[in-house]
Formats: sequence, structure tokens, C-alpha cells
Amino acid sequence: MIALLLALIYLAFIGLGLPDSLLGSAWPIMHIQLGAQLSYAGLVTMIVAGGTIVSSLMSDRITRRLGAGLTTAIGLLTAAIAMFGFSNSSAFWMLCLWAIPYGLAAGTIDAALNNYVALHFSSRYMSWLHSFWGVGAVISPYIMGFSLTRGLGWETGYFSVSMIQVGMAIVMFASLPLWKKNKGGAPPPEERGKALSLPQVLKIKGVKLVLPAFFAYCAAEATTMLWAVSYLVYQRGIEAETAASYGALFFWGIMVGRFLGGFIADKAGDRNMIRGSVTIMITGIIMIMLPVNIDMISLTGLVILGLGCATVYPSIIHSTPANFGEENSRAIIGVQMAGAYTGSTFIPPLFGLIANRVTGIGFYPFFILGFALLLLLMTELLNRSVDKQKT
Repeated sequence: MIALLLALIYLAFIGLGLPDSLLGSAWPIMHIQLGAQLSYAGLVTMIVAGGTIVSSLMSDRITRRLGAGLTTAIGLLTAAIAMFGFSNSSAFWMLCLWAIPYGLAAGTIDAALNNYVALHFSSRYMSWLHSFWGVGAVISPYIMGFSLTRGLGWETGYFSVSMIQVGMAIVMFASLPLWKKNKGGAPPPEERGKALSLPQVLKIKGVKLVLPAFFAYCAAEATTMLWAVSYLVYQRGIEAETAASYGALFFWGIMVGRFLGGFIADKAGDRNMIRGSVTIMITGIIMIMLPVNIDMISLTGLVILGLGCATVYPSIIHSTPANFGEENSRAIIGVQMAGAYTGSTFIPPLFGLIANRVTGIGFYPFFILGFALLLLLMTELLNRSVDKQKT
């Protein structure tokens, strides 16, 4: 029963990852057809991430009321409807409209499942959980690349992902009795207590350090996801259709890194996983920024950057109950994700504006590097804070 439930959780995370790489893969063509500026992609991601911030802050209350199983099923269905709306959008404002329900859905799924796995499974399963997000994020650029190279249009790519998510939502609704047997559907009585408010969460020692760490990580990851293909097209001179497939290299790095990380996560510990991952991130960024006319170096850098990103998010999430107490984990994970999505909301469009008006797309790797260094600083300060509390 537990193994089947874990498989369903992993399936849901594939569904969560599917839409995340679609916009970046298709945007070099989409923005021309929709008559939007290149930098406008950041506005769409800002709206999506804004929705996730709202739903992440509400996740404690929602999951206490509905349980992780029903929350996930409703979230997947909502995301599928939003992707269908994207596929039928004929103007930029329509993309912005459908980005709202997609963001709300993503935040509820993410927070509910992360907290459930953090409480009930070891670090390796958390790493593998996020590797399945990578599976979804890797698959969708190929779906989009296939649609573009075959002349089917970006609309078909979005429609295909929508139908896949509908199927996943049906499976999740059908599996609700299994979630209840494993206390993952209807929340058990001990989990139905009063939810913590945002001011209460922020008063917990160390929370104000972990929030900028999540902010920095998601700022780096989201900026990489959104602008990697555009960087390859406009800085490296690679054709848009080809670059859409190459953009998946970053997601391959994340997926493979999280899968492999699961085998060493329990032995290495969350702290060492974070330190090693950020070091690998910085290595990949340096490879991308090298001023050489060898495309393979930048493409390899994307893979290495993905490998570095791989275990940061799951390791910080998994360490939450240990750092702040199991009784506070659901509320803190929701707030952490709100901080993370704040980075996703504001930083990619900020880079778009900077690149469009000041520096050009070539500033891309330097921009990401700054957030990788901030991530390293804040996680080390958090470790010191936690250690002081335990002594």
C-alpha cells in the first residue's frame, strides 16, 4: 500500500513538472506570433508564481481541511484546465489570464506533497520525488519541440500536456480511498489543529534565514528555465527549433541529479547535499559564461547547472521538520515555498527587463551566479542558527 501511494505521489510530481518548461521552450516563436516583446515571458511567469505564493501561504489551511490526496487531485485537474486555456490563447493577455489558475494549482500540489513526504519518508525519497518533477520538466520540451518541428504549432504542445494532466487527475481521484487508508487523504485528527498564521511562522527562529535561501534558489532556477533557450538562440546563434530541444538539457541535469542524489542523500545528510550542490551549480554557471565559441561547453554547463540545482530544493524541504519541528513543518514549508515563488515571480521578468534595456541576453550567466552565491551564504547562516539553538 505504501509503495503504491508513493508511486502515485511521484506520478503527481511528473504532472507538476510538465508545464514548467513549456513556456521557455516555445517563447522564441510564441512571442512573435502573439505580437509580444521577448521580455514579456517574464510577466507570464510572474503571474504564475504570484498564484503559487498565494496558494502556498494558504496550503496549511487547505491541506488540513482536504488532505494531501484530494488537494493534489483538484490541483492537477485545475492545472490541466489552465494548459488547455494556454493552447487556445490567441493574444498575450489570454496567457496572463490562464496563468492565474495554473499558479494556484501548482502551489497547492507542491506544498501538500512536499510536507507529506518530509514527514513520512526519508531524505532519499524526497530527492526521488523531485527527480520526478524533473521527468515532467524534461518530457515537455520534447513535446513542444516535436510540435514545432512538425509544423503543429506551440498550441498543440500545450494541448498535449493538458490531456496528459487530465489523465493524471483521473488517476488521483480514483486513488483517494488509498490515500485515506494511508492517512494521506482525509487528515487524521492530530493534524486538524489550528493553522499557524504568517506572523507566527515568521517568529520561529531561523525562518527569516531560510526564506531568502529559497528565494535565491528559485530565482536562479526560474531564470535559467525561462531564458536558457533565448540565450542559446540570441547569444549562441542556435536555431529556435533546435534550441527548444537543447533547453531540456538543464532539466535532464536536474532529473538525473535528483535520481542519483537519492542514493547518497541519507548518508551525506541534507547540509552536505546543499553545500555540494551549490558548488556544482557555480561550476556549471562558469562554463556557460566562458567567452569561447564552442557551443558544447555552454550546453555541458547547462547540464552541470541542472545537476547542481538537483538536490538543493528537496534537501532544504526535507530538513524543515528537523530544523523547525514536525508540528511547524506544514506551515513553514508553505511559507518557504511562498518565499521561493517570490523569487520565481520577480526575478525572471527583472532579468528580461535588464537584458532588453541595459545589458543584453549575454548577462544571463552572471545574473544567475549572484543568486547562487546568495543561496550559499543564507544556508550556511541557517546552519549556524540551528546549531546554536541545539547547544
